Order: sequence, then C-alpha cells, then structure tokens
Amino acid sequence: MNYRHQFHAGNFADVFKHTVLVRLVRCLQRKPAGLLVLDTHAGRGGYDLAAAAQGDTRARTPEWPDGLGRLVARTDLPEEVQAYLDLVRQYDSTRGNFEVTPRFYPGSPWLLHAIARPQDRLALCELQPDEHAALRAELVHVRRATIQLLDGYTALRAMLPPLERRAFVLIDPPFESQDEFARITQGLDEGLRRLPGGTFAVWFPLTERAGVAEFDREGGLRRAVNLPPTLVVHLVVNPEAPTLKGCGLLIVNPPWQFERELAPLAAWLASALAQAPGGGAELRWLVPET
Repeated sequence: MNYRHQFHAGNFADVFKHTVLVRLVRCLQRKPAGLLVLDTHAGRGGYDLAAAAQGDTRARTPEWPDGLGRLVARTDLPEEVQAYLDLVRQYDSTRGNFEVTPRFYPGSPWLLHAIARPQDRLALCELQPDEHAALRAELVHVRRATIQLLDGYTALRAMLPPLERRAFVLIDPPFESQDEFARITQGLDEGLRRLPGGTFAVWFPLTERAGVAEFDREGGLRRAVNLPPTLVVHLVVNPEAPTLKGCGLLIVNPPWQFERELAPLAAWLASALAQAPGGGAELRWLVPET
C-alpha cells in the first residue's frame, strides 16, 4: 500500500488522526514540565489540496471533501473537533486563503508546532529529501525545533531518552514498505526500552493486507513488545471498501483515563465521516490501565 501524504491530505484519516493528536498532546500538557515531541515521519508540513488532487501523472478524485469537507459547514462540532478545525483554518488563512472552501491543509509538524508551549521542544524527522526540504521551508522560522533528514526509526534510538525525561512520539509512516508493521514493532520496543514512560501514538491503515490484522491483537504486537498500558481505537468508514476501510491509532501510555474522552470523540467522528453503512468506532485496551 502506498499512502503518500500528499495524495490524501485532509481526508477522513487525517481528520481522525489530527483531531486525536491535538487532544492527546493537550492532555499531556496538563503537566507543566517540558515535553519532547518527536514526529518520526513528518512529511512536508503542509499541503495544497488543489495540487494533491492532481496526482503525479493524472488527475485524482479529491479525498478531502469526505474528510475535512464534512466539517467546514457544521455548527455542532464537539469541542475537540472545533479545536482541530480552528487550527486548520488558521493555517489556511496564513497561506492566503480566505474562502470558505479550504485550500491549504497543515500536516502534523505544523499542528504540533501550533500547540507547543515555550517549554516544549519539537524534533521532526523526514527521510525523503524533497519532503525534508519542503518541511524545512515550511517551518524555517520555528524555534525550539530540529528538522532532520533522518529515518524515523533511527530517531527513536538517537533521541530517546530526552533531556526533558518526558516525550510524546508520533509514528505515522507512509506504509510503502512491505515490512512496515515489523519496523513499527521493533521501533516501539526500542523506544520503550529507552523511555518506558513515554507516550507513543502509531497511525496505521485498516486494509486486508497481511500484517494489519495481527498488529494490534494478542498474538501480534503484545507478544513482541513488553507493553505498558496501551489503548487501540479503530475508525471504519466503509467496511466493504476494496482497499482502505478505515484507520487505527495505537496509543502507548495514554494520559490517565484518556479513553473517557476518546470514546465519544471517535464515535462522533465515525458517524460524521461514514462513507457506507456498517462502519463505526471500536475502542479497546490491548494492555489495560491499572
């Protein structure tokens, strides 16, 4: 599966991932101590929705209307969704778009920068040279941020544990490699050995591809990694889709009782973003909170 961010910017998966991401970091910021925020597969930092619809060689059907587009005209958004949408609109307007229809969409690096406190520090890694160059240009004036041309899994070894002794790590790979789930598993194992109390969030697609079904089940990740409390949420928008049925987030060491906020948020997003009957949100503990 090739899940390049450029072609899917603002779709249902981005809405789900980024809404939860913003809320998760805000919960971690309830403690005043500084936080290292590490984005292992940062991408280019921002996306032109019009350009994303063109593809590399031919026009593509835009995906953002069934994601971000479902939210822009609604007046009944939950607080967490409104907070996310306000950040998207802020990014869009700073890039020069003042129309109701969105044009520019922020990637996770910009969102993380936008909500970072003065005591927080960003570490953004991107391995593809053109994406890395675009990311540096996007965040050229941001202080307390390092932007490195580096494999994200290497960063888990190189940057943990941080001086702050607290970290939030986003692992959001493009899933272009056949062994991506194995690399995630190895990376989580390495990261938790170096920082057992760190909070890790892993985005992954829900497809029929081998590896997905085993990743967040008893026989998969839990058997390979000595996990602390770990929460899993699935968002299914179309259970009959031939490729991407939905997506998931695996959250290791979530903030205390975070599932009480995540469960209603995921259910609302599942309803708002549904593309066919039979979808929904599923939340469960892979390793329960104690």
